[in-house]
Amino acid sequence: MADQILSLNRTDALVGSSFSFSERVAYLKKYGIHSQSFSTLQPEMEYFDLPGVGYIGYMRKWGMTFVLSDPVASPDQFEGILEQFHLRHPNACYIQVSRPVVDYLHRRFGLYGTQFGSESRIRLANWSLSGKKKQVLRTAINQAEKNGITVKERFSDDHTREISEAWIRTRKCKNNEIRFLIRPMQMDYRENERHFYAYQDGKAVGFIYFDPIYQNNRIISYVPNISRANANFRQGIFYTLMAHAMAVFKEEGVPYLDLGLIPLSLDPATEHQESRLLKQILHGLYNHGNFLYNFRGLEFTKSRFRGDVFKTYCCHRRSIPALEFLAMFKLTRLL
Repeated sequence: MADQILSLNRTDALVGSSFSFSERVAYLKKYGIHSQSFSTLQPEMEYFDLPGVGYIGYMRKWGMTFVLSDPVASPDQFEGILEQFHLRHPNACYIQVSRPVVDYLHRRFGLYGTQFGSESRIRLANWSLSGKKKQVLRTAINQAEKNGITVKERFSDDHTREISEAWIRTRKCKNNEIRFLIRPMQMDYRENERHFYAYQDGKAVGFIYFDPIYQNNRIISYVPNISRANANFRQGIFYTLMAHAMAVFKEEGVPYLDLGLIPLSLDPATEHQESRLLKQILHGLYNHGNFLYNFRGLEFTKSRFRGDVFKTYCCHRRSIPALEFLAMFKLTRLL
């Protein structure tokens, strides 16, 4: 480890230099295995670039730094790039990061690593709609079919803004689209996005945008980062779109489908590196904070797909990062 840090210190003069956009995309395609790696290319993101290694994407709010996802780098280079980054941003918070990132930041810098939510991944080779626990999906799909809903893949702006604005007016947070944790609908970089639309009587009534997840220049999964539906279709559209897209991806030989973040879906047990007080607060927010965001509804919806669930974390310096979380909620536009 000491040799690795020494080697990285020799390249410290290069850290301030920025990758070109094509260079950053090349790192994404090689190492973008995290469900939010693609989202690190969203507008207003800042970058910490380490030539020959990769980059870390982050945003600032109220003078605070918030990192999104694991570094876009080889996992065996995580410690080196995190070392360099944290020395420059010692008060940074790390949002939606994996256990290896937590373990290193806790061991090296004493940061807390508290579970922030869960993620879910589905092996498409084994995926089907059969089984008692997927009855909700089958019922929704049958209802959509009875209502004349059909699904097509199209890369177009087919009533997208109209549907989105109507959908946002039905949400807990009505003023703006959420950003950072969910990348905005309009991205300058859109390579390998997949768009699936639901139609009724020839008019689009819902859609899902899927973002690619990469490993070694190959797409190994997709994640549904943007989904909207006409307010008149409160049931069925999401499940129908998802089932259609998953069948397409399975036929193409894509190994996985990731469902992305399930915020505040937490294990009741507290791990040694977690802030016990923060964990209790997050449990309380899940139980009583649905006026901010439909935490429980989202967990129920994603749980219907019966994927393999794993934890995702936030890393923070103080046991109760109250101001940091307030700033993050403002950053994401939840407040």
